[in-house]
Amino acid sequence: MLGCAVLLSSCTAVGTTPNGAADFDAERALADVATQVALGPRIPGSEAHRQTGDWILGQLQTAGWETQVQEFAFGGVRLRNLIGRAGPGGPGGLLLGAHYDTRPYADRDAVSPLAPVPGANDGASGVAVLLELARVIPQEHLREPVQLVFFDGEDSGRIDGWPWIVGSTEFIAQGQSPPDRAVIVDMVGDADLQLYLEANSNPNLAAEIWAVAEQAGMTAFIAEPGRKILDDHVPFVDAGIPAVDIIDIDYPYWHTTQDTLDKVSAASLAQVGKTLLAWLEQVALEP
Repeated sequence: MLGCAVLLSSCTAVGTTPNGAADFDAERALADVATQVALGPRIPGSEAHRQTGDWILGQLQTAGWETQVQEFAFGGVRLRNLIGRAGPGGPGGLLLGAHYDTRPYADRDAVSPLAPVPGANDGASGVAVLLELARVIPQEHLREPVQLVFFDGEDSGRIDGWPWIVGSTEFIAQGQSPPDRAVIVDMVGDADLQLYLEANSNPNLAAEIWAVAEQAGMTAFIAEPGRKILDDHVPFVDAGIPAVDIIDIDYPYWHTTQDTLDKVSAASLAQVGKTLLAWLEQVALEP
């Protein structure tokens, strides 16, 4: 199933919705993937990791989002969750999240298992979708708080004593602004994008999003049961917050040195970005 190749004109068309949302620009999102990859592997503690975090904050600020840095440390490494906020004040609302770090070692690579992962899809694609949403969501029409959270330390599990999902676990532990519901996007740029219903996700919230995708003709969203995955949605689920993981875990270049820019498709980014924007129009934006 190839992204939205048959729907490419609708995936890349430019316009606005009745509530003023600009259309999701998939080519601009793809350029955001390229920017991250060009900085190098975003391994926690590295210069590329720091530069990427600063760049994300700059993009959020340019798009008019209020930003916050949630600093913490793990294993002697300084980490940062990066938060953008918009909409009315108060508790609750919804959270869209992605991780921006990359795996230190390509341990699934048969040739170079000790090389770093470039992270074009595993990391950069989710970040790119959120940054493009930051640009096109009409903040003045939000009827509830929205957070865009870029989690750190997700992808170093089982390396040097690190667990998985460090940043999202810390976000919940600090408990500063818990949302009413959360949606995580991870590995959403594969040209052969296939998004099944992840088994740890809240079924009602997932059904909402997959129904919107079906209505929009986004064929990458497959309303059939998928695997159970440990990802940044799990700390929210464990805290009793409905959460969904939008992920293509069957990406063949996962945790290898071949997770490169040429494997990422603007059409696939459009499927996810447009679906989330349409869902936001239904649940969080004034008509």
